[in-house]
Amino acid sequence: MTTSLDRRQFLLACGGTVGYFFTADAVSAARAAKGPNNKIHFAGIGVGGKGSSDIDQAGNLGEVVAICDIDDNTLNNKAKKFPNAKKYNDFRILLEEMEKQIDAVVVSTPDHTHAHPSIIAMQMKKAVYCQKPLCHSVWEARTMREVARKYGVATQMGNQGTAESGLRRAVELVQAGVIGPVREVHVWTNRPVWPQAPDVTKRPEYKGEVPKHIHWDLFLGPAPERPYAPGYHPFSWRGWLDFGTGALGDMACHTANMAFMALKLSYPTSVVAEAKDVNSETYPTWARVMFEFPARGEMPPLKFFWYEGREGGRNNKTGKRQLPPDELLAKILSKKDFEDRNTKLVGSGSILVGDKGILYSPNDYGASFQLLPQEQFAEVKNLNRPERLPINGKGDQGMKNEWVEAIRGGPAPMSNFDYAAMLTETILLGNIAIRLTGQRLEWDGPSLRFTNSSEANQLVRREYRKGWELKVSF
Repeated sequence: MTTSLDRRQFLLACGGTVGYFFTADAVSAARAAKGPNNKIHFAGIGVGGKGSSDIDQAGNLGEVVAICDIDDNTLNNKAKKFPNAKKYNDFRILLEEMEKQIDAVVVSTPDHTHAHPSIIAMQMKKAVYCQKPLCHSVWEARTMREVARKYGVATQMGNQGTAESGLRRAVELVQAGVIGPVREVHVWTNRPVWPQAPDVTKRPEYKGEVPKHIHWDLFLGPAPERPYAPGYHPFSWRGWLDFGTGALGDMACHTANMAFMALKLSYPTSVVAEAKDVNSETYPTWARVMFEFPARGEMPPLKFFWYEGREGGRNNKTGKRQLPPDELLAKILSKKDFEDRNTKLVGSGSILVGDKGILYSPNDYGASFQLLPQEQFAEVKNLNRPERLPINGKGDQGMKNEWVEAIRGGPAPMSNFDYAAMLTETILLGNIAIRLTGQRLEWDGPSLRFTNSSEANQLVRREYRKGWELKVSF
């Protein structure tokens, strides 16, 4: 097999693929910053946890004029860094009162409250940076994509591996055909690391009062009413169906991102899952999901496999992990590591199986990779990097840098909502399949519906709590 490509051959092999990510529809004319000294004025919605670093990084590039959180302790702590920012508990009030004073919004709340502030802000023609996963339901993902297109705002989803040069290099190599046509992808994670089945399948019983610093009704937002109990906030919400999106939602926007981008994936044609301890309150103990995608141009049909969890749940450290097939792992691990693969294989990673070889990424973000067998691809490392995807390599801050460049009229970020919403939509289809374990679901992407399951169609869109209905203008 020949693995040496010169620059011209590489460019021809990649021909036009970058347009998939930098479409004219993704981000149109950006809203110019009108603050003092041409500063961009940011609002941070959800400023604890990941939201803390998100708004800090945005603040490095402009001025933070408003912050919002349902936890007064979190809000007041962040106010120490941004003492001139107005404080809010309700993002709806922030957006209403600060509409004329903000240019861009950073949304880093729990998954179930991503869509509402993002869509409201975009309809105000504000730029939006939203943490992964983009939203909580398939319908929300589609709607966020369409709203971003209509209002022409600069958008970016926070899956920071997208800014890593290693991921961009992997995308280029795969699209150049270095490992040949890819027909299988395998992605796995060590999540969940939060309470869910089998340890939690029922709502906690709690007769105490809501802590004074927590605005529980605002935490619930559009989710169904339920009593407060310790454990939902600030982190364990991820395992609850009403609030989080489980292991798949939490990590696939990271770990599946490189493969999804490199292989130009969009709507799958079907999805089926096998899961253990499926219940009506939390995500399951473990799951395996298979998505099928049609041919894309010269790229052949593809099977995409996802693996999460372990036997006995997160607290059973010796329980068997859900992992790719042994015959595949034997190709990427040493003999010693393969014999102890349940503990020696990295926590999260991906494998792209091509006709000419394998691309293995032992990384949450797809930011590092190996071409296997190594001796077969020895010359590839000497390939000059073509001027295709912009060099970044600055991770999380780099994501904000490219978003702000787009706000100022530059190119669309690589994880703009046109791309990120498609990725998120596909991932959340997997959660529907997990809920209906064992059923092969046929998906009609353009029509936003399953063609063979009315039960599955009921899970595409969720019903919002009264008073939290989402008004969308097209």
